[in-house]
Amino acid sequence: MVSGSTSTRNARSMGTTKAETDDSTAGKASGLARRRIIEDWMFISPQLFLFVLLTLVPFIVAFPILFTDMSGFNDPQVSGVGFDNFTAIFDNASVRADYFPALKRTLVFVGLNYLLVYVFGLSLALLMFEFGVRKALFTVIYMPLMLSGLAVGYLAVMLFSQETGNVNLLLMDLGLISKPIDLYSSGTSRFVLPLMVGWRYAGFNMSIFLVGLLAIPTDTIEASIVDGANYWQRLTRIYFPQMWPSFIIATTMALIGAFSVFDELVAMGALYVNPEAKFLSILFFTYGFQLDRLALGMTLAVVTSVPLMAVGLVLLRLQRKVQY
Repeated sequence: MVSGSTSTRNARSMGTTKAETDDSTAGKASGLARRRIIEDWMFISPQLFLFVLLTLVPFIVAFPILFTDMSGFNDPQVSGVGFDNFTAIFDNASVRADYFPALKRTLVFVGLNYLLVYVFGLSLALLMFEFGVRKALFTVIYMPLMLSGLAVGYLAVMLFSQETGNVNLLLMDLGLISKPIDLYSSGTSRFVLPLMVGWRYAGFNMSIFLVGLLAIPTDTIEASIVDGANYWQRLTRIYFPQMWPSFIIATTMALIGAFSVFDELVAMGALYVNPEAKFLSILFFTYGFQLDRLALGMTLAVVTSVPLMAVGLVLLRLQRKVQY
């Protein structure tokens, strides 16, 4: 009986000890999880604060303005107009004549800019990946991003000046053109701007694609080489399928950048002398601060952003599905 009682006490003691150990382990795991959550919030809090302060709050404050005829922030007489600003794109002939040509020019730029994201960014990333990342070369390629948009726009104006532009002088000396290229013509503005913006963001896009390439397991690449796969086969069957997250990020950033380009357009005379550089961003600014139609300009910007937000949500959902 004594032996049985002792065994029972030992079993109970062992059970209690095991339960205490499990509780202690669970408590440590819970504490670790709470600490990680706190660290995550501390990490994103500066960006979250700036987003709420500079984006969310102004949008909430400005939202009622969309339903008024406010001409400027100092307008003493503001009246409600209902949904007239939202329907002005279709009902108002002057607004329609301004909006749709600007939308067409913007969409053409979006397509060309997106193409150059891969021509510049992906090509440079593949070169870096295949021949080794060179810090000095990476820095040189990334340096144009440090320039302001105004500087890039003025650089284009300087290069294509009809009297002293280096590009015009070089092409004329080579006999490729008979007269200087006019930067303010529709064809020139349409193709020069994507080239300048693509050159400026080449390093940024290269870094996005390079991250995707460096995330590919080297064993997979080495196995494909051993199996006799040529470079094109490695690109299409090894590299690109595992780079979908990078492609989606590059697409998102390209869309955001293309619709928000502004400084380069101002430097190229979009506000006064170059109507071919009048994109949607310039149109919104013109309506809001030059034509004293602030509420209408803000409404046009919001209406344009709705399909962009839908595309962004689709890309975000797609990224979650293809994430490796």
